[in-house]
Amino acid sequence: MAERVLPQHLGIIMDGNGRWARKRGLPRSAGHAAGAKVFKQIVLYCGGIGLKYLTVYAFSTENWKRPHDEVLSLIGLFKLYLRDALDHFLDRNIKVRFMGDTSVFDPQLQDLIEEIQNVSADRTGMVLNIALNYGGRAEIVRAVRMLAEEVRDGSLRPEQIDEASISRHLYTAGQPDPDLIIRPSGEQRVSNFMLWQSAYTEYLVMDVLWPDFTPKELERAFDLYAARDRRFGGI
Repeated sequence: MAERVLPQHLGIIMDGNGRWARKRGLPRSAGHAAGAKVFKQIVLYCGGIGLKYLTVYAFSTENWKRPHDEVLSLIGLFKLYLRDALDHFLDRNIKVRFMGDTSVFDPQLQDLIEEIQNVSADRTGMVLNIALNYGGRAEIVRAVRMLAEEVRDGSLRPEQIDEASISRHLYTAGQPDPDLIIRPSGEQRVSNFMLWQSAYTEYLVMDVLWPDFTPKELERAFDLYAARDRRFGGI
């Protein structure tokens, strides 16, 4: 029997909560609540099948443009599910990391973020990256600024800057680039997600809204990924 082909690092753009709610005549907050439950289910499933890295796009730098009430609802959900993660994800040996500028959130959410990272720091199972107030361009700008500071203090020469040095200053430093990024909802755009890391990532757009996404859909995505011929620019 052929060995099962899984991506080492999976990214998911969790999209479609609002449309899911609208189709049912519900407020957008109901869609986000449903999507948060699917997030938990998929994280636990990925950890259980041996996936090594999972990165989920939870809140982008552009999401602040949404209505104020919706933003507040999302932040409330983040607090709820981070508290839940302290009880459930850690028992499953999942190491939780955060990507993005979390300093803009209120002190309560910042404390939860710090606590879950500290408590899970020594875990040896799947690494879960949660992108909060994250944007791929902002991440690259952050890396460039860090390199500029090293040049200014004399610890780095400009000619020493290369792809590896930029990668070392990304939120995913030390992790492999994503092999597969899934976007439920049918939208065909990258939405500023892991722009540097996804240079040779396989993208898969799936015509299912995130609150309807199930482990069965994930397995279908893995089958499609396994059938692809990854050449990384070669023949």
